[in-house]
Amino acid sequence: MDFSAYDTEGFYDEMFEAPGRPRRGAALLVEKVSSLPEGELLQHQRAAEQMLIRLGITFNVYGETDGAERIFPFDIIPRIVEAADWASIESGLKQRIHALNLFIDDVYHDQKIIKDGVVPEHLIRSAIGFLQPCVGLVPPRGIWCHVTGTDLVRDRGGQLYVLEDNLRCPSGVSYVLENREVLKRTFPQVFEASRVRPVVDYPSRLLETLQYLAPNGVTTPTVVVLTPGIYNSAYFEHAFLAQQMGIELVEGRDLVVADGFVLMRTTKGFQRVDVIYRRIDDDFLDPQTFRADSLLGVPRLMEVYRAGHVALANAPGTGVADDKVIYPYVPQMIRYYLDEDAILPNVPTYMCWDEAQRQHVLSNLDQLVVKTANDSGGYGMLVGPHATPAERQAFAQRIQAEPRKYIAQPTLALSRAPVIVGDHFEGCHVDLRPYILYGEDLYVLPGGLTRVALRQGSLVVNSSQGGGSKDTWVLAGD
Repeated sequence: MDFSAYDTEGFYDEMFEAPGRPRRGAALLVEKVSSLPEGELLQHQRAAEQMLIRLGITFNVYGETDGAERIFPFDIIPRIVEAADWASIESGLKQRIHALNLFIDDVYHDQKIIKDGVVPEHLIRSAIGFLQPCVGLVPPRGIWCHVTGTDLVRDRGGQLYVLEDNLRCPSGVSYVLENREVLKRTFPQVFEASRVRPVVDYPSRLLETLQYLAPNGVTTPTVVVLTPGIYNSAYFEHAFLAQQMGIELVEGRDLVVADGFVLMRTTKGFQRVDVIYRRIDDDFLDPQTFRADSLLGVPRLMEVYRAGHVALANAPGTGVADDKVIYPYVPQMIRYYLDEDAILPNVPTYMCWDEAQRQHVLSNLDQLVVKTANDSGGYGMLVGPHATPAERQAFAQRIQAEPRKYIAQPTLALSRAPVIVGDHFEGCHVDLRPYILYGEDLYVLPGGLTRVALRQGSLVVNSSQGGGSKDTWVLAGD
């Protein structure tokens, strides 16, 4: 297999500047792949898939009746990001997360950004992620969003945009780490010669971030990962990260509140817990504060949190900044809190709660992507150009019934990267989810999860919607 017949026309290609002309950072890889004997690349692909199966890298799809775990599809041709590109991405992400953290703190305290008319009050009050019990909360070290996964896309002209921010329980970083292990074994010489920046230290950096949040006076904090359990779609990741950090993986039933502290059941009795990396949604954290029917959380957990005797990452209430109707205001937040222009722009967005913008959306549904404010995973979405007239009509009725619930964006011609399809390469659309840690300082994992839309012509990259992944190589600077 080689790239001689690979079609780069019509889209920005992450590997090629033009047919047969690889981008500078990809030249070594293209040369190596093209020089492999016939059939060897496919053998590498099959070997990589077998390795992932042995490692047990799986996910569950909600709504599937068989409950079967699936292997996350993986393509061995890495996506390469040049050093200069990454420097801009890194700066833009740090700027964005800094501003978002200030915004979350503001809306739960003084609400200056509302009083100054930058963000409408009714949008905050109606946001599902705005939690009244979090008003007045002071999280440890003043940090709300300790782990963020921000989705980036590139358009036909090569411009990078932020597609959305994920500040509650962003998933996928385990695939980043395991994909890298597979690729280092697949193309070891090219990997070394390309000077790819490492990702292996993410678990230790995550642990340092969590330990930084420990209550005052605790020098050797006990940190745990709180999971909803084995039926959660990201359970593999919860177990993987706990194992990599050398800490306990617990469920709500393993924790109790006593004498003003959170305690963990162990074979030697109860042990105090100081920091909880929670991978369950806010609503289920504490049945006495949020959903009374939750069996996943810990009764009175929020009482201990308010007292400063346990830290939670991410802090409860961060979901207010996950709302896709709040997302269009992030550039204004950056200007308001930091007095800077956004380094990474948003995708142009129409807000259906605004009558004029709603009418534009309704008149152009065949050209737009419509999303619900709080859904994820590619659900609750209309891709107008690919939808039937009946589907567009149904969405129009939903928008008119609940305009606050919807936003719309132009259908971007997402960049593509070569993927092995059968015995040849095809260009498939990709996005990128870098992971940002906010502890003593801001750290951006060099790379992130490149998700690939493996269905022909699809723009939806989520694993539950037929997507897969690639390793992401960020090259070191000269």
